[in-house]
Amino acid sequence: MTWSIIARDTQGHFGVAIASKFFAVGALCVHTRRGVGAVATQALMNPLYGPAGLDALAQGLAPNAVLAQLTAADAGRDQRQCHVLPAHGAPAAHTGAACIDWCGHLCFDDFSVAGNMLAGPEVVQETARAYQASAGQPMARRLLAAMAAGEAAGGDKRGKQGAALRIHADEDHPQLDLRVDDHEEPIVELHRLYEKSLERYQPFMACLAGRHDPVGLIDRQQIEARVQAFHDAWLKP
Repeated sequence: MTWSIIARDTQGHFGVAIASKFFAVGALCVHTRRGVGAVATQALMNPLYGPAGLDALAQGLAPNAVLAQLTAADAGRDQRQCHVLPAHGAPAAHTGAACIDWCGHLCFDDFSVAGNMLAGPEVVQETARAYQASAGQPMARRLLAAMAAGEAAGGDKRGKQGAALRIHADEDHPQLDLRVDDHEEPIVELHRLYEKSLERYQPFMACLAGRHDPVGLIDRQQIEARVQAFHDAWLKP
């Protein structure tokens, strides 16, 4: 009932995008942790896979071993779909034998795509193709382009409802965490929210206290100057 893409950029930052004919698909399906990895759990989703999978990655298990550990302890494994991307190395994916067609996954060096209850294999194929074709662009734009291509190829065969986008960079909290819980065109709306986030949200987030600056910017004039510099650099016509 869902398809998703998880990715890692050259800086070791993670991104996840997901869409489904299901309400609030981003609420429990998307999991990331700085310096550790990303997990997407879907189909008849097991929300325990995310935290447990990230803990296993943090302990040094390889993605295939993480999936083996998760599914071995789960009597519902045949109904689950999950893919796991570590901080270093290739991802791994599990598509249970009882997942509803079309279902399957594709794994590459630094990203993977998985889906179930889709219009056909072209959904994950086009999602992967569009992500690869957008190399050099910011990760969020690449993920949005990938999901739009998957939707154009048929997407979830039941229709559209929810979508989500998360970018996890060098802080313990996500750099960007957007959800569209119920919309006629969730991927289009997700793209609109991303563009809106560029106006103030993203540059403001960069001013907050963090791992490398426990205070952050507290002078409002400095904050406004940082926002303007962001606009000058990223929002040129």
